[in-house]
Amino acid sequence: MKVKMILPALTEAKSPFFRPIKYSLFPPLGLATLAGYLDLDDEIVIQDEHVEVLDLSDEPDLVVIQVYITSAYRAYQIADHYRAKGAYVALGGLHVTSLPNEAAPHADSIFLGPGEDTWPQFLRDFRQGHPAPVYESSIRTLIGLPPIRRDLIKRHLYLVPNSIVVSRGCPHACDFCYKEAFFKGGKGYYTQTIDDALAEIERLPGRHLYFLDDHLFGNARFASALFDGMKGMGRLWQAAGTVQSVLKPGLLEKAVEAGLRSLFVGFETLNPNSLREQNKYQNLNRDYGAAIRRLHSLGVMVNGSFVFGMDDDEDDVFDRTVAWAIDNGIETATFHILTPYPDTALYQRMQAEGRLTTSNWDLYDTRHVVYQPKKLKPETLEAGYWHAYREFYRWGSILRGASTKPTWTGSMRHVAYAGGWKKFEPMWDLVIRMKRATQLLPLLETILAEFGRKAPGAPITSPDDVLTADAIRAS
Repeated sequence: MKVKMILPALTEAKSPFFRPIKYSLFPPLGLATLAGYLDLDDEIVIQDEHVEVLDLSDEPDLVVIQVYITSAYRAYQIADHYRAKGAYVALGGLHVTSLPNEAAPHADSIFLGPGEDTWPQFLRDFRQGHPAPVYESSIRTLIGLPPIRRDLIKRHLYLVPNSIVVSRGCPHACDFCYKEAFFKGGKGYYTQTIDDALAEIERLPGRHLYFLDDHLFGNARFASALFDGMKGMGRLWQAAGTVQSVLKPGLLEKAVEAGLRSLFVGFETLNPNSLREQNKYQNLNRDYGAAIRRLHSLGVMVNGSFVFGMDDDEDDVFDRTVAWAIDNGIETATFHILTPYPDTALYQRMQAEGRLTTSNWDLYDTRHVVYQPKKLKPETLEAGYWHAYREFYRWGSILRGASTKPTWTGSMRHVAYAGGWKKFEPMWDLVIRMKRATQLLPLLETILAEFGRKAPGAPITSPDDVLTADAIRAS
């Protein structure tokens, strides 16, 4: 059987003028995971339109397309093309699960929710000649997951080919997050077995790893055992976690001993009212600043995530947030405009209030305003978003953030990472076009290794130092 698996590109990623490095970071791990269920004698091709031009002249028997909201129209276009050629087309992913009635006319079968239970059933049905039009996940388990078909991934096209996922979902339920919509009908958070997770890590070459789990620290018992198993492997890795997990006694130290060097942290907002509004209670009464100091004291750099446009946000939210991030020495920051993804609690609330202004999914990219804010004009919100990026990544801001580090070498590491990420984007664009992204991985590993070097005698901030209730500041 000839199988074609496709990750369609977002519009910006195919620009002939400029392509940010973020679109060449990670390979399509979800598709490679599904490929693990196929037979060894199947002819399988995985194409990621973010890093290569799609070959649409082939004639596969089965086409599998992963659909995100901002690639939905492109995904439907590709699906219609292959259906017209007689191929059987299967669509799945976040957007399909959120809007199955929209996706169904473009597919022969659609998949709702994660595919570990439904995909093997579909393959049995398909080979027997009676596939169903809809497969909906209900059994949530990663036990027995076959090895990911990493041999089908074009590693040289990615800066971070060693991406890995050892859990699904998240134990929290923030209103703006897709998680509740995607995992409805079953468990919203579950993990691999420790042995399977460690075996997958062992299969990866080199030193660097990037855990793409929504919340690697979400199950403290699992995370602790995973970090124990990774200790001594010599890995350098990056992941995502919450402020709450950073403050958990002993867990962060284990992660650092196992090679953690960078953590993506969802601060989202400095306003506790906005946290309550979005049901992000895990961030309430947590000292953001002390959590950052705790990470830095252990040699871990911080990528902070912030969301603009919540109902309590006013014109000053942009400058206040950027100034706070710089003054706390955050190495990199990711800014977003609040985006109500379909089927989330936020979307349902805004729809009921009549505040949604468009259903053009191309604009649901966290860079455009697709609803009516309460205290901001839409144009002010979009302008403030771009202003925040410019201000945070100005050389003056980078140097100011670097000056918060206690040592000269720490300051230089800050400048190297923050500056390299944004100030040299034209260089990244050239590297991507030359298909040489992986050749810069040694540079990334060197910087990450340097972040693990703490200054002699540098104080380690303990959890006891961070349990103050006044640190999420609204001003």
